[in-house]
Amino acid sequence: MREIIGDAAGKIWHYLDENGESSVTKITNETGLGKNEVQRAIGWLLKEDKLNIESNGRAETVSLKN
Repeated sequence: MREIIGDAAGKIWHYLDENGESSVTKITNETGLGKNEVQRAIGWLLKEDKLNIESNGRAETVSLKN
């Protein structure tokens, strides 16, 4: 499981690096990862201090830290 989450985290990191700030829904749709994989991978990247998350109402956007 750890390897699957790590791979998903890498995929999300590369997606954000190429596309910039995105919603969790957009990341899920455009990476082909499942909702649970995306949530776990975002948690992984947050723990590694690699992401910013902003919440505007019900929408959350994710971006890479500089």
